[in-house]
Amino acid sequence: MVNRLGNLDAAFLYVEEPTLPMHVGSVMVFDPPAEGFDYDRFVSVVGDRVARHGRYRQRIREVPGRLDNPVWVDDAQFDLAYHVRRSALPTPGARSDLEDFVARIMARPLDRDRPLWEAYFVEGLEGGRFAVVTKAHQAMVDGIHAVDLAHLLMDPAAVPADDSTVAPRPEPSSLRLLTDAMLGSLLNPARVVTTVGAGLRDISATGRRASETAVRVVSTLAKVGTRPAPDSPLNAHVGAARRYVMVDTDLDDYRQIRSRLTRGKYVDDVTINDVILATVTGALRTWMQTRGLPVTSASTLRVMVPVSIVDGSGDPLTDAAMTACFIDLPIGENTPSMRLHQIAFAMRQQIESASAEGMGATSLASIAGFAPPTLHTLGARLSSVMSRRLSNLVITNVPGPQQQLQVEGSQLVETYPVMPLGRGQGLSIGLTSYDGRVYYGLTGDRDSMADLDLLAQAIEDSLAELRSARRTRRA
Repeated sequence: MVNRLGNLDAAFLYVEEPTLPMHVGSVMVFDPPAEGFDYDRFVSVVGDRVARHGRYRQRIREVPGRLDNPVWVDDAQFDLAYHVRRSALPTPGARSDLEDFVARIMARPLDRDRPLWEAYFVEGLEGGRFAVVTKAHQAMVDGIHAVDLAHLLMDPAAVPADDSTVAPRPEPSSLRLLTDAMLGSLLNPARVVTTVGAGLRDISATGRRASETAVRVVSTLAKVGTRPAPDSPLNAHVGAARRYVMVDTDLDDYRQIRSRLTRGKYVDDVTINDVILATVTGALRTWMQTRGLPVTSASTLRVMVPVSIVDGSGDPLTDAAMTACFIDLPIGENTPSMRLHQIAFAMRQQIESASAEGMGATSLASIAGFAPPTLHTLGARLSSVMSRRLSNLVITNVPGPQQQLQVEGSQLVETYPVMPLGRGQGLSIGLTSYDGRVYYGLTGDRDSMADLDLLAQAIEDSLAELRSARRTRRA
């Protein structure tokens, strides 16, 4: 039996464009041990991790004539050194140098003739540190057959090994692929309609038909309706080049804001995730004002927020554990505390209507392991099946462990997600909490988001504004 891609995975391949690569990445900064940690040692670690997970040694093979979805085949010529690359920043490597490096490599599509992932060992950071930058295609990381490479590196024990220790299996011939495709068409004629993707223009068409997504798309879209997102400078033509900015904040600030602004019976109605969204709202308000754009009391921006939910399976790493919340951020509201409570009310309504238990304030700091990279990818997959007309921006916020992690004695000190851009969406924001910090990764189109660094500064200013905000009678 061939290992065929599901409809959703195949759709990610079909709709990918040179200017819109469909991969998700991560940036991890490490303090090396006293004896050092070099590229050769890193290659050895990565080789050990992927040796137990066959998907990282498989490439995609198209079916002749696209009569069926592509298949995964073992790469008999798998070259670990091709995927694990060595880079260095000009000494001393500043944060801005690392951000520029990430922007450049994330703009490049992955090689379809090889396994769909890359990892970069980046030397030369300030203070003797090094960084690891990973990227993997959304068609590859589904949380079931494969998890994100950063997840494997940091928490290999949490990911069961597969049968990849066996020798590479022979690649099926073109005749075999054609025969299987024709047999599948005879047994299921409707499959031809859903799998031939050469003419696909919007991933939502395939995503809604893909049974394996198991996300609550229908109920969510029914709530939002066909009402399009408001006009926004965030929705612009997306070119091939990128900008990337990292923001490091203190998790205790969000906890203190929640505690101080939501006393009494309303405490449980506001989560740390709500405080984070309120911080982003204030930042977007300031950013629009710096551009000289009109911001009235009725101004809003709609964001799609993938949210992990508890579905009773006990396994958070499935598409079934993600749901989409559409929130209109009140950027026109002048009072920070009111912005927070309006967002909290909207989020509570969305999560309650999903008939599942949303991840609350304590969950942000309580999930074990290092699942954030994989969950960010699942969030990106979920956002990709939604129509771009329904939101101005996608924000993924994934909790991480609150104890320090290490790889072969190297301490992980910072971790930032790198989220892809969608068609017509010039900005994406990913967040990860880890070891008492909240790390923002801002990805923007290089032309339409030339002032991305101003938005990053506005996030810090908005957090400070919430810290000094006073509760209002209306709140």
